[in-house]
Order: sequence, then C-alpha cells, then structure tokens
Amino acid sequence: MRPVPPAPAGVTELLQSWRSGDARAGEALLGRVYATLRAIASAQLRGERVGHTLEPTALVHEAYLRLLGQQGVDWRDRAHFFGLAAVTMRRVLVDHARARNARKRRRAEDAEPLTVATAGGPEVDLLDLDRALTRFAERFPRQARVVEMRYFAELELEEIAVCLDVSPTTVKRDWSFARAWLRTELAGGP
Repeated sequence: MRPVPPAPAGVTELLQSWRSGDARAGEALLGRVYATLRAIASAQLRGERVGHTLEPTALVHEAYLRLLGQQGVDWRDRAHFFGLAAVTMRRVLVDHARARNARKRRRAEDAEPLTVATAGGPEVDLLDLDRALTRFAERFPRQARVVEMRYFAELELEEIAVCLDVSPTTVKRDWSFARAWLRTELAGGP
C-alpha cells in the first residue's frame, strides 16, 4: 500500500509558514495564488488607458516582489493577502504613472492624464484618485481599506468583513459612504 501524500496546504497555512521563514512556502504560495493575482491585475488594468505599457503579468510580478519584502506581515487569511496584493498593485500603477509623467515633463511634452474607469462613473485621473484615496484614508482608515479591497482586489463584501473583523452591514455602509465621498472629492467638492 502506497502512503497517501499530504493534502496541499491552503493559502493561510502557506502564508504562516512563509512568515516563519520557510522559503518553499513562499514559492508554493505564488503557485497557489498566481491565477487570482493575475485576475486582479487584469481587472485593474481594464480601467487604464489604451496602450498602457504594463501587462497583467508584469504587474503581478512587480507587486509580488514588493510583497516579498513584507514577509513580516501578520497574515490573517487569504482575503487579507489578496487585499494587500491589490493595494500593492495600485501602488505599482501609481508609481508607474508618476514615472511616466516625469519622463514626459523631461521631454517637455504635455503630460496626458492617466485615467482609470470608475464603476458607473466617468474616467478619473489615476493620480487624482490616488491623492483622494490618501486624503480619505487619513480621516477614514477602515473605509479606505474597504475601497482598496472592494475596488482594487474585487473582494466580496463578506470577504472584506472577515478581513476587517466587522459585519457585512458595516462594510456595505462603509462602501456606500466611501463612494459618495470620493465622487464628491473627485468632482471638485462642494
């Protein structure tokens, strides 16, 4: 009788092993989450301008490299990981937009705004959105995390509730409030 191989570890177990210093767990983690990270990257790039120079694969790799530097994070579960991955991807896109605008300024060309589509609304400048989210996070940190996990990671309200240790009703209320605040802020405010 052949021994039964151990069941593959789940994302949470791999995160905990990786945090404890197991390099093989980090490699196994990438294999386990790659498809989901690529889907998140594709979703984020769908809202970008046509001809964006970053491809989903490059965005995933850059974000994962940045996540590797955060090995000391106390990963709670897969939703926490994917939420942080989405935030990291947003930061990669913002850094990319800033670098592109800086190159354009150096060439003395007009800096074309880098836009992102918003759900049910007009396109907004990516850097304006990032600045608005940063201001929002200063006043409303939990609600900003909801935006990051919902918009950038496309997590469901229930997954966000688990990650933030609040009720789904609270997440729904935070999401509504955040969208209204950001819409007003990006429109120029009252």
